[in-house]
Amino acid sequence: MTNNFKVKLGQGGFGDVYKGKLPNDCHVAVKILKTSKGNDEDFMNEVSSITKTSHVNVVALLGFCSEGSKKALIYELMSNGSLDKFIYNKGPETISSLSWEILYQIAKGIARGLEYLHRGCSTRILHFDIKPHNILLDEDFCPKISDFGLARLCPKKESNISMSYARGTVGYVAPELWNRNFGRVSHKSDVYSYGMMLLEMVGGRKNLRANATDTSEIYFPHWVYNRLDLGSDLGPGEVIAAEEDEIAKKMTIVGLWCIQTFPSERPTMSRVIEMLEGNTNSLEIPPKPILSSPNRSAPESSSSSSLCRQSRYESSHMTESNENTLRSED
Repeated sequence: MTNNFKVKLGQGGFGDVYKGKLPNDCHVAVKILKTSKGNDEDFMNEVSSITKTSHVNVVALLGFCSEGSKKALIYELMSNGSLDKFIYNKGPETISSLSWEILYQIAKGIARGLEYLHRGCSTRILHFDIKPHNILLDEDFCPKISDFGLARLCPKKESNISMSYARGTVGYVAPELWNRNFGRVSHKSDVYSYGMMLLEMVGGRKNLRANATDTSEIYFPHWVYNRLDLGSDLGPGEVIAAEEDEIAKKMTIVGLWCIQTFPSERPTMSRVIEMLEGNTNSLEIPPKPILSSPNRSAPESSSSSSLCRQSRYESSHMTESNENTLRSED
């Protein structure tokens, strides 16, 4: 199928992805899961979650293979790869940035996909790893949510779930996953991750920047909020047209609402879609964010105030090596 793994499309925390072709000439992406502790759980999470879905903004699982320790997942091929390639400015090899209109359509598509996972399935699916790397784009730049290795299923009527450890990727993990004093873990945890990703799409940079010299740059939401408050251009360094600035402002306001510290203050994904499709002038500016996600060592017993102080300190000492995916054993 993959011609002996000839063409590698990418790699992530759960395995490498190769280009393949089925006998009917349909091109596919084949993810070979790494052999490690938790591999079986990741594999079963992915299969059990995604086989319950059918939505234009969720990647389609075409099949899977499990032979002993060797496990593979076969997906529809997304020719434009992952969103992160288009929004981070890394140098001369960076792929050309997407237009603001395309970014706006991508933002709405991801929101619809998440709303479907939270409300449209017979069983509610919480993804727990929403980030640009896990958003795939087809030939028309239609976004599809992928990588369900950390997903959790819960009865549709229930919104809160119990969890022993934080799961997700540093920088996108909601505060309540680190410390229960902020609230219960629920679908609002995905809303937080979505909001942080939305701000990255506008700012054109990762929300963790190890080489930043200014504190407001290090804590990304403050950097974004300050630019919004000052009326500065919100894009990554370039002057943009009024219509594009309107899109950037709308995405920024929605993103800042999504990353509110307490889950009860964040909108649902249904409300997010309404805000994205509505008039910017009708959107209220949210309160300034008060903390960032702490690192893995944040104590579960910390009070809200001490965690806030600790997380601000830790955000200024975060390195690129921290940008890994955390796993849990429930």
